[in-house]
Amino acid sequence: MTSPAPHPLSSSPDSSAARPTASARVRAALVGAGRIGSHHARALAREVPGAELTTVVDPRAEAAQALATELGAQAVPTIEDALAEDNLDAVLVTTPAALHTPAITAAARAGKHVFTEKPITTTIEDAHTVIEACRDAGVHLQVGFNRRFAPGFAAARQAVEDGRVGQVRLMRSVTRDPGPFTADPSRIARGTIFLETLIHDFDTLLWLNPGAEVVSVYAHADALVRPDAKADGFLDTAVVTIVFDNGATAVAEACFEASYGYDVRGEVLGASGMVTMGSARTSDMTYFGSQGAAWDTSRADTDLLHTAYVAELDAFVRTVRGEDVVTPGGLPGPEAGLASLRVARAAITSASQNRTVTLEEIPA
Repeated sequence: MTSPAPHPLSSSPDSSAARPTASARVRAALVGAGRIGSHHARALAREVPGAELTTVVDPRAEAAQALATELGAQAVPTIEDALAEDNLDAVLVTTPAALHTPAITAAARAGKHVFTEKPITTTIEDAHTVIEACRDAGVHLQVGFNRRFAPGFAAARQAVEDGRVGQVRLMRSVTRDPGPFTADPSRIARGTIFLETLIHDFDTLLWLNPGAEVVSVYAHADALVRPDAKADGFLDTAVVTIVFDNGATAVAEACFEASYGYDVRGEVLGASGMVTMGSARTSDMTYFGSQGAAWDTSRADTDLLHTAYVAELDAFVRTVRGEDVVTPGGLPGPEAGLASLRVARAAITSASQNRTVTLEEIPA
């Protein structure tokens, strides 16, 4: 595949949109007061220096008002209401993925910097729409690939980058959601396991193999947690094999239910060594008792990766303030969002047609 050229606004602090001075607070509106949006709002308001949550946007008035009251913000029903606010600097988009495009483009056209949860959008065409809107407006766009900000994953990227791992040969990335799975499959969009779960793994694998290009993708997926929903197109378990042009092969796997907790891990094997990263454990404490050894595991992404969520928001705020933020492999900007989305779209095609898909088949 031919990677998109680095987006000039992906991490640059000198775009044409107005930025707060170094001493000013970054005033941000949250669009989407759901589970992850509420976590981001609390993290931004309480744990990110120099940030101020001014507005919570959600058509569900009760949810918006409850979160806004808790954090000392105002609640409004539409993004247009938020964008009319004086001195607003940025927008955090945490709506369902299918609604990212209108929210991002509205914010960009109003001259506001944007942090969006993954995926950047659900289609390649929409990805180009939001990238062009942000480029034209001169605003920064950051995608919420939080694993880049988890200490173990960042250290692994550094080990690859400085040559300690050597030429990359085999890679692995795992995402297993905590059980029991209680969601209604009919309310989960088709392709979600690729577009919203494995999208993290795709970004991680591309990021951990710098300079390499994806050649092909093969995906197998099934409904093993809820086999009764398979006839409706629901998929809850998947394995994806990715081949790179430097000879490396990567495997990404995901499942919507792991009885033991939330599990995010990775591995890179190279010519000179290997790095592993991630753990479901809440701490390094192990209890040894009469029944053997045991340890506690995280039951939510917002617990296991809380510090990474805070760190990505902190990097976003600092970039909006004009700071030169340096992270291993760079901030996840529009080009990272598009690259991972192309792999996800290839995986969806592969799983539905039971064949290997080359990246050349997916629009760039």
